[in-house]
Amino acid sequence: MKRTKTSKAWMSEHVNDPYVQRAKQEGYRSRAAYKLLEIADRDHLLKPGMRVVDLGATPGGWSQVVAQKLAGQGRAIALDLLEMAPLAGVAFIQGDFRDDAVLAQLVEALDGRPVDLVISDMAPNISGIGIADQARSMHLAELALEFAERHLKPGGNFLVKVFQGEGFDDYVRAMRGCFRQVATRKPKASRDRTSETYLLGSGLSRAAA
Repeated sequence: MKRTKTSKAWMSEHVNDPYVQRAKQEGYRSRAAYKLLEIADRDHLLKPGMRVVDLGATPGGWSQVVAQKLAGQGRAIALDLLEMAPLAGVAFIQGDFRDDAVLAQLVEALDGRPVDLVISDMAPNISGIGIADQARSMHLAELALEFAERHLKPGGNFLVKVFQGEGFDDYVRAMRGCFRQVATRKPKASRDRTSETYLLGSGLSRAAA
């Protein structure tokens, strides 16, 4: 099958992307690592001894950053529908976050202890139907928020990828009902042409019943 002009343009952009090149040079599994690095450094999100859950982790760029920042102290648990190559210092669970059995497996891995930080870079498979894709994206974000509410310790933090569009404003309001502060972050590694943005909820003030 011949590549379309769109796919050729994407491939050209990807290959020439400075963050893709930098990731290869510095040993990160994806350019997304630089998104988390920028936000984590700006907002002091990660430090040794923390317990962190990484949702939508594959191929592991964010988990690499977490493992580096924890420096062997604390616990990192990653989850994704797709397989992820083993990563030192990170426990990985493969499965669909929407599946109750997979969620139960993740909760069991927490050993009944709350976590300091939940990060979610989850995104649905893109169908090309904007309304449907946005709805699926927001559903994943809502599930991530519900998980964070239930499993973060008081004062814990939550970082989630969302796409601006239908449901975005309602989601921000929901986060403001749970965290003392909610900030928008658009890291430099996030391409300008996308509606992708990150919401950071700082200081969990209300846990789910």
